[in-house]
Amino acid sequence: MTRAGPPRDHYDVVVAGGGPAGCAAALTLIAAGRTVLLADSATGPPKTGEALVPVARLLLSDLHVADTALTTGHLPCHGTHSAWGSTALHTVDFIRDPYGHGWHLDRPLFDRALRAAARAAGADVAEHTAVRRPERHHDGTWRLTLRTARAAPRTVTCHWIVDATGRRAAIAVAAGARRQVEDRLTAHHLTLDPLPGATDGHSLVESAPDGWWYTTLLPSRRRLVAYFTDPDLFTPADFRNRLLATRHVARTARPHGVGTLGPPRRAPAHSAHLDRVHGDGWVASGDAAVAFDPLSSQGILTALCTGLGAGRAVHAHLRGAPGALDDYTADIATARAAYQHAHRTAHARETRWPDRPFWWRRRATAAPGTGDGPRTLPPPSAGSQQRVLE
Repeated sequence: MTRAGPPRDHYDVVVAGGGPAGCAAALTLIAAGRTVLLADSATGPPKTGEALVPVARLLLSDLHVADTALTTGHLPCHGTHSAWGSTALHTVDFIRDPYGHGWHLDRPLFDRALRAAARAAGADVAEHTAVRRPERHHDGTWRLTLRTARAAPRTVTCHWIVDATGRRAAIAVAAGARRQVEDRLTAHHLTLDPLPGATDGHSLVESAPDGWWYTTLLPSRRRLVAYFTDPDLFTPADFRNRLLATRHVARTARPHGVGTLGPPRRAPAHSAHLDRVHGDGWVASGDAAVAFDPLSSQGILTALCTGLGAGRAVHAHLRGAPGALDDYTADIATARAAYQHAHRTAHARETRWPDRPFWWRRRATAAPGTGDGPRTLPPPSAGSQQRVLE
C-alpha cells in the first residue's frame, strides 16, 4: 500500500527513530492496516562496520523487505575468527548455516533501504526529523512537535508512540521510565585506508588484557578496527600501540596502513535496559528497550525482532487484546536473560588476566548499577568466589 498526497496531522502510531527497530515497527503496523509516521532524526554517532547474521533473512522476509536491501552495496560475511581465552585462532563458518552467509553492512545504506521499504508500504517517512515535546492528553492521544532543519516545525497527534531512539530512550525516559546501565563499555574505532581487491569475508575478534578488539572489512574495502574497553582504562593516544601489540588484529590491519593513525572515534557500547518497556501510550524497541554488548553480534537482529514485536503488540493492544504489551515485556525479558547467560559464558572463557580491572569487573559480585557512572569494585582476592553480573 502506497499512499499519495500531503502528510496527515493524525496517525494511529508515530515511530520515533528510523533505524532497524523503528523501520521494523513501522512495517509491521502498516501491514496491520495502521496509519504510521516514521520520524528519523539522523542524529547520533555514525554507524560503521556492523554485521547481520544469516537468520535475519527470515525477519526481513516477514517484513516484506526486498532482497535488494541485502544484495546491493554490502559484503558477504562468511563467519568469524576469534582469539579468545588463548592466542589460538578459532573459526566459526556460516557454510553450514541453513540461511546462507551473513553480511558486512554499509549501515547507512541498509537503514535507507529499510526506510524506503516503509515508505513504499504506506508509511509517512519524515527524514531528518526529531520528535519533540510529547504531551499526553486526557482523551488518550499524544500531541507531538516534529522539528527539522529543512522546514518549519509541525504538530501531529497520535494514539501511540514507538520509542526507537536508541540507547538514550528519549520518549520512554521523558515518560518516566528509567535506564538501567550495567557497565561502561566504550568502543574506540578507526577506519583504515582501502585495500583494492581485498576480499576477506570474516570478522575477527581478539581479547586483550584491558578489553577486546574487533576488525572487519567494510563494503568500501576500508578496514574498521575497534577497541572495546572501559573509559578509565584507555586514552586515545594509546590506540596505535595497543593495536600493534595484538597478535592477529595487527597482522590484518597492517596492509591497510597503520603508520600514522589519527585519534579514534568513540561510541557507547554498554549493556543497558529500561526498567519498563511500555507505559501509558508508548512502547520501546531496539536499543531503547534493551541494548547488548557488541560481542553478542546480535544488535541489528535484536532491533529487528523487538521492532516487529513492538509493532505487533501495539496493534493488538489497539484492537483490545488483553495482555499484548505484557507479552511483549516477557519476550524482552527472555531475550535479555539469554543474552546475560551468553555474556557470562563468553567472559568466563577468558581466564588469562584475572586481576586486570576489565575482566574482574565482569566477574565481581555486586548489585547491577542503575546509572551511567562506573561501579567501584575491589579486585578479587586469590581463591575468592566470583560471579559474573552482566
